[in-house]
Order: sequence, then C-alpha cells, then structure tokens
Amino acid sequence: MTSAQVVDSKGKKVREVGLDDSIFGVEPNKGLLHSALIRQLANARSGSANTKTRAEVSGGGRKPWRQKGTGRARAGSIRSPLWEGGGVAFGPKPRDFSISMPRKQRVLALKQALAARKDDLVIVADFDDVKEGKTKEFANLLKGLGLDEKKVLLVVEGRSDHSKKIERSARNICGLTVVHVNNLNVKDLLHCQAVLTAEPVLEAITKRFQASNAESTESGAKKKTKAPKAKAEGTEKKAVKAPKKAASSKAEKAPKAKSSEKPKAPKTKKAQ
Repeated sequence: MTSAQVVDSKGKKVREVGLDDSIFGVEPNKGLLHSALIRQLANARSGSANTKTRAEVSGGGRKPWRQKGTGRARAGSIRSPLWEGGGVAFGPKPRDFSISMPRKQRVLALKQALAARKDDLVIVADFDDVKEGKTKEFANLLKGLGLDEKKVLLVVEGRSDHSKKIERSARNICGLTVVHVNNLNVKDLLHCQAVLTAEPVLEAITKRFQASNAESTESGAKKKTKAPKAKAEGTEKKAVKAPKKAASSKAEKAPKAKSSEKPKAPKTKKAQ
C-alpha cells in the first residue's frame, strides 16, 4: 500500500497515512484522461451564440424595385445577406456541445487523475490556524507549507462551519482553486501543481470511491444472475409451443384433403 506524509501548518512531518491502492495505485492512461478532459471542456460550453438569418431580421417585406428595366441587379429584399443591415448567411445558431461518456470510464479517469497527483499531494492534519476565515491566515499557511508560488487545488468537505471559513479565506488567493469533495474533476487535478487537503477529507474521498466500487460490483452480479433465467424461460417456451403447432397443423389439414376429393362416377361400357 502506498503512503503519504501528514504535515502540520509549518510543513513538519507528523505521521504517515496509507493511501488506498484501488484509487491512488491505478496506472494513468493518457488516452482515457484526454477523453475525460475533452468531455469536461465541451460540456462547459454554453453554445448560446446566435445570429439572425434574412427571415428573422425585421423589415424587407417589400421588393426594393421592379424586376426588369432599371439596369440594376435583381433584388427581392433589403434584408439579403449581401446588403448592409441584412441577415447573416451560415452564422452560428444555439447548439449542444455536450459529449457523453460511460459512468465507469468517468470514475476510472478521476481515479487515474488522483493517482497521477499522489506525489504532489499535501495532507495537513487540520486547518486550525484558520480561525476567523481571513485571507491573510490562509496565505500564511501556504507560506509555511511552501506552496505560496504554486498552482494549488484545495479540496474541502464543505459541510461544517469551519470548512466554510477555510473556503472563504482561500477563494480570493491568486493561483488557488477551491473545490468540494463531491465536485472533484479531471481538469482541476491535471492543471494544478499541488493538491492540498486535510486528513478527514482524504478519508471522505476514499469512502466515495469505495461506495462507487460496491455499486458497480452489485450491478454486475445482478446482470449475471438474470441472464441464465431469461435463457431457460426462452427454451421452455420453445419446447412447449413446438409440438402444439405441429399437431394442430396436421389435424387441420387432414379433413380438408378428404373433403376436397369428390366421388368418381363408375364407368359404363358403350353399347355396340
């Protein structure tokens, strides 16, 4: 099992804590991480760009001049894309840029992003130095940890009043991003230089992924148990239906063949 150091506010080692190999021991896959990053960036796009076509611009209902005899080119509306103040040809319209990705792949990509940052993980025993929730307090904490000149990702739990004070004191620092445990994402993990968190938050991250692993195993076990039942039912139905069809077809066809045959009249010899 991999381990990480737990430090105090001055950067001194307090103890070591074990990291779950099912999360931090996963080997990163560049292809999967790239797909997850592209998906997150695409889903963040609003896609609200909109331009008006010649049918949507107000005015232009009357033909500017007659079709022939003026010596000028033919014109049907002053709102043509060729005219000033007219519509836009082939302009952008609202669209959906979102990309879908299976849930298992999303969870695996997040695990790989955490595993890629396990060497840059800074675990603090607690944030007791932040008492009033002021920016100055958290800036001093970063200086003590040697993270004042790095891009830092701060992971907080976001439930207690103390964690809200930590978020309030850290959100105004340049180069620092605050994210909740439930909002951990691939983009923030890959773009930072250090991941700062507390020991209780690390336990919450581990529990979150362990719960997802348990759900996936349960769903897989249910699928395996349901599959043979469906096959057995299908074979029984076929076995029962087959003889009924054969018997009924023979019984129906037999009398029809007899009834269709007409009795032949006996042949009489011609008199010589």
